Amino acid sequence: MNWNARELEKKFFDFFNEKKHAIIPSASLIPENDPTVLFTTAGMHPLVPYLMGQSHPEGKRLVNNQKCIRTNDIEEVGDPSHLTFFFMMGNWSLGDYFKKEAIEWSFEFLTSKKWLGLDKNKISVTCFEGDSDAPKDEESAGIWESVGIPKERIYFFPKKDNWWGPAGKTGPCGPDTEMFYDTGKEACGKNCKPGCGCGKYFEIWNDVFMQYNKKEDESFESLKQQNVDTGMGLERTTAMLQGKQTVFETELFKPIMDKIAELGKNDSEKSKRIIADHLRSACFILAEGKGIVPSNVEHGYVLRRLIRRSIRHGRLLGIEGKFCRKIAGIIVEIYGEDWPDLKKDSELVYLELDREEDRFSKVIAKGLNRFERLFKEKGKISGEDAFLLYQSFGFPIEMSIELAEEKGVKIDKKVFEIEFQKHQDLSRKSTEGKFKSGLQDNSEQTVRMHTATHLLHAALRKVLGDHVQQKGSNITPERLRFDFSNPEKVSKEQLEQVEKLVNKQIKAGKEVRREEMTLEEAKKSGALAFFGTKYDTGKVSVYSIKGVSKEVCAGPHVKNTKEIGNFRIKKEESVSAGVRRIKAVVE
Repeated sequence: MNWNARELEKKFFDFFNEKKHAIIPSASLIPENDPTVLFTTAGMHPLVPYLMGQSHPEGKRLVNNQKCIRTNDIEEVGDPSHLTFFFMMGNWSLGDYFKKEAIEWSFEFLTSKKWLGLDKNKISVTCFEGDSDAPKDEESAGIWESVGIPKERIYFFPKKDNWWGPAGKTGPCGPDTEMFYDTGKEACGKNCKPGCGCGKYFEIWNDVFMQYNKKEDESFESLKQQNVDTGMGLERTTAMLQGKQTVFETELFKPIMDKIAELGKNDSEKSKRIIADHLRSACFILAEGKGIVPSNVEHGYVLRRLIRRSIRHGRLLGIEGKFCRKIAGIIVEIYGEDWPDLKKDSELVYLELDREEDRFSKVIAKGLNRFERLFKEKGKISGEDAFLLYQSFGFPIEMSIELAEEKGVKIDKKVFEIEFQKHQDLSRKSTEGKFKSGLQDNSEQTVRMHTATHLLHAALRKVLGDHVQQKGSNITPERLRFDFSNPEKVSKEQLEQVEKLVNKQIKAGKEVRREEMTLEEAKKSGALAFFGTKYDTGKVSVYSIKGVSKEVCAGPHVKNTKEIGNFRIKKEESVSAGVRRIKAVVE
C-alpha cells in the first residue's frame, strides 16, 4: 500500500471504531484551565479529569489524533525526527479494558494484513523493570509472549524509559510498554537494543497503563480506576511506512522544504528543517483563536522564539527579505482541509508573521549597534554581554558568536548558558510544569476558581455585550486569569459592575449542573461553545448555572456557587489587539 498520513489516521480510527471506540476531536494546543503547562504536550493532558475518574460524555473507549507542542528539546530539531509540533494518535480506556486488550490490539493493528501489515519478526518491545514505587511488569511481558513476541525480544527498562506521566508534578501515571520496529540497519554493537538511538530500532507505539496517582509528597497511590493511554506519532510512523529516512521527506513536509530551498541561496538541511518545523508550529499556535501573538511572556514568548529562530535560519540560508508568509502559505495548503481553523484564520497568521519579521529586523539593527559599542568599549564580548544582548534585544546567541569570531574573539558560551538558566526559560517549562498544582489534581481551590471563570464570563457579556468571547484561561491555586475579546480597555466602573454581578451569583447559592449532549444540541440549547474542531460530532459536557451561565466545558466544577467564596478583580490589561485579560482571586 502507498501510505500517506491521512490514510494512516483513517486506518487507526477505523480499527478502534471496530473495537467500539468513539472518535473525539483534538483538544486545543492551549490547555483550558490547566496551569501546569503552556501547551498541550501529550494526548493525556486534555483527558486528565477522565483518567482521574470523571465520566467522559463519549463513554469509556476513545480514539483521537491530538495536536501537541513540545519545546523542551528544541535544540534537537533539525535531526531526522525531532519536531516541536506534532500529531499524536491514541486510543483510550477509561476504567474499561486494560493490559491484555491494549497489547493484543496493538499487535493486531501493527501486524494484521488488514491494517499495517508489519512483519511480526521485526518487532521488539520494552516493559517496566520495577522499582520501590511499582512492581516489575511481568504481566505485560507475558501478554507479549502469548501473541508471539519471543522472550529474547522483550526488554525491561527503568522508570526513565518505561514510565509515563504525570503531566505536571502530580496526577495520573504508570508503567508503559513500547513497541520498536527493526529497520534492518546494522547493529551499532553487541549491546544494541531498542532505545539505543543508533537508528536500528524505530519506536512505533507506546501503551501506557495509567494505574497510579503521584501525590504532592512524591509517593504513589493506586487510582480508583485502571486506564490505558496509547501514543503513536503520525509523522514518524508515516515516514517509517513510506520507507523514508526522515519525517521531512513525507508529504507532510516535502512541499515546505522545497519552497525553503527555492527561496534560499545556501544549502543546509538542518536550517531547512528548523524553518519547516518552527513555522508549522507558529501557524498552528496563531490559528488557535486564543489571541496568542508573539510577546516576551508565556505562550507568546515560545511563539516569538519559534518565529525568530526561523528567521535566523532563513538568513543563514541566504533568503532575502521577508519570507515567513510564503512558507506559511504552503503550510495552509497542506493542512487547511483537515484543520479548517488554519485556513479560516490564515490572514491573521500571515499578518502576525509579517509583523514579527518587521520587529525582528529592528531588533537585529539595535543589537548590532549595541554589540559594536560593547566591543569598542571592552575589546571583547563576554558571555554576560551576549546574554544582555539576548535579554534586552532578543539578539540570538549564534549571531553574537559569529560576529565575535569575525573580530577574532571567542565568547564563553557556558557563561551565557549559566545566565540563561537563571532567566525564566518558558519554553522548557511548557513541558516540565509551570506551577505546583492544577486542575488535574482537582484541588479544591482551582475548582472554585474554575467555576468563578464561568460567572466572570457571563458577567462580562452582561456588562460589555455579547461580543465578549472567552479566548483562554489559566488557573493556579493563587489566582485565575481570563482572556476575552473586547475592542477597548474595560473601565473601572465596568469592572466594579462585573465584580458585583459575580459575587451576587456566588451569594445566591445556585446549583451547578452537568449534562451530556451533542455539540449541536448544546448550541441549540443556548450553551456557549467558542471553539472549532476537526470532528464536531459526539457528545460533550455542558455545565449550567440557572439563569446565569451555560457553557460547553470539560470541568470539574463546584456543586453550588456558594462554595466559591468572595470574588475580587486584581487587574485588567491588554493581551493583543482586541483581546483583554482579567486577573482575579477568590477568598
